[in-house]
Amino acid sequence: MNADRPLLSLRGVTKRFGAVQALDHVDLDVAAGEVVGLVGDNGAGKSTLVKTIAGIYSPDEGEFFFNGEPVRIGGPNAAVALGIATVYQDLALADNLDVVANLFLGKEVEAGGVGVVTRALDETTMERRSHELLENLAVTIPSVRNEVGTLSGGQRQQVAVARSLLGQPKLVLLDEPTAALGVAQTAQVLALIKRLREQGLAVLVISHNLADVFEVTDKIAVLRLGKNSATFDTATASQEEVVSAITGVGAYATGELKTGGGAR
Repeated sequence: MNADRPLLSLRGVTKRFGAVQALDHVDLDVAAGEVVGLVGDNGAGKSTLVKTIAGIYSPDEGEFFFNGEPVRIGGPNAAVALGIATVYQDLALADNLDVVANLFLGKEVEAGGVGVVTRALDETTMERRSHELLENLAVTIPSVRNEVGTLSGGQRQQVAVARSLLGQPKLVLLDEPTAALGVAQTAQVLALIKRLREQGLAVLVISHNLADVFEVTDKIAVLRLGKNSATFDTATASQEEVVSAITGVGAYATGELKTGGGAR
């Protein structure tokens, strides 16, 4: 399922904010067709790491490799150009606009033709492409002409993820995609993440919900106090091991990356 070479590799990524060491020589690998869970306590550095990958923050040290090639992500546009899409927890959807308008917000398709002086939106093309995108992801939206403000939390999350795919990214970063969702809505979002993997995309998921992480990921990377604590193969790890790595107790008390059991 996964390529031998990771799609995204980080080596020694470090980020400081004044006297605060947010990231301390962090390593991370995410392969195509793989879902990696990024977990850790509050203040562990998860959001800083994702924002660094997304080009919002510039690292103070460290190397980035994309498709095996060294790259520099100088800003959000550079991340998008590489093929990195990010869906933040606030989703940034316009509640008063319908699904089509939200999917194409800032990327509207204009109607054209010979002799056209004023530009109008090509609503037919955008609606057709919206249907194709949502059907390909098996997204459960009643109508693409419904206002986003009328949708459930799970449906809103699905729209946000679908919008991120318009640029045909290779890596999708999801920040707490199931936060504050009910059981049924969470199931919708987790099913969508699995479909992204089936389509060969690399997915990095930040989550505090370990049950969701264990259901949908192939690998779990744990940060603690801005450092790598452990990386687990989900199939062989236990929640107790992951919690130990998050809290730094037991075998993980030193904060050093451990091997053995589910960790590697």
